Amino acid sequence: MIIAVLSDIHGNITAFQSVLDKIFADKRIEGIVICGDLIDYGPNSNEVIRKLRDIKIPIICNIWGNHEHAIMENMYDRFSSRRGQNSAHYTKQQLTEESLTYIKNKMFKSGKESFFLNKKRCLAIHGNLKDAYWFGIHPDSDLQGYQEFDFVFSGHSHEPHCFEKYYQTENISTRNRKKTIFINPGSVGQPRNLNNRAQYAVVDIETEEVRLLKVEYDIDKQMGMSSDKIDVFYKNRIKLGV
Repeated sequence: MIIAVLSDIHGNITAFQSVLDKIFADKRIEGIVICGDLIDYGPNSNEVIRKLRDIKIPIICNIWGNHEHAIMENMYDRFSSRRGQNSAHYTKQQLTEESLTYIKNKMFKSGKESFFLNKKRCLAIHGNLKDAYWFGIHPDSDLQGYQEFDFVFSGHSHEPHCFEKYYQTENISTRNRKKTIFINPGSVGQPRNLNNRAQYAVVDIETEEVRLLKVEYDIDKQMGMSSDKIDVFYKNRIKLGV
C-alpha cells in the first residue's frame, strides 16, 4: 500500500492544490494521512477544508493540530506571540459553519490516532506523546513510548524528517530488536526548513520506501490573497521558507 502523508497546510490553498495535483497524478496512491493544522496563518482555511471534502482518494486519518485545538476550544494562550493569537482569533471569525462542522466531526480531536495499514501498526500525531499539540518529534527527541508502532507520522515542526529507531525487545528471531520508522512530511503551506516549496511525503508501507517531496507553486499568487488584518510576517515567511 502506498500513501501520501500531509501536514500543516495552514490555509495555503495554492500550495495545497499543487500537492493534490501531484497526488492525483500518482495513480499508485491509495490513501492520505493528514497530521493536523489545516487552518490558520494563511487566508484560505475554508477553501482547504472544502477541497478536502471533495477528495475521492480515501482519507485514512485526519487529526487536529494545535491550531484546530486552540481555535475550537478557545485556548489561545499557548501561542508564542501576540501575532499568533491575533491570527487564530481572525481565522476563527472567518471559518464557515461548514468548516467548523468538518473540524468538529471529521477530524480526530485528540491530536493523535493509531491504525493499521497492511498489518503495520501506525500512529499519526501532530506533536508528540508528551503533548500531542504543542511539542514535536525530532531525531534527537526522547523516543520512548513509540516502540509499539511500525510507523509514526507527525507534524508541527514544519521540518521534514525520516529516520529509524531500533528498540530492544525479547525476540530472538530479530536479534532482540524492534524498528520504528519516524516520518514528518514537512509543511504543505508554511515550510520552515529554508525551502519554500510545498512539502509532503509518499510512503510505501510494504517496502518502507519513503520519498520526501517538494513541489513548486505560485507563491506570489498566494501572498496576494493575504488579508491586511493578519501580520505581514505570515505572508512574507512563505516566500523564504522560514
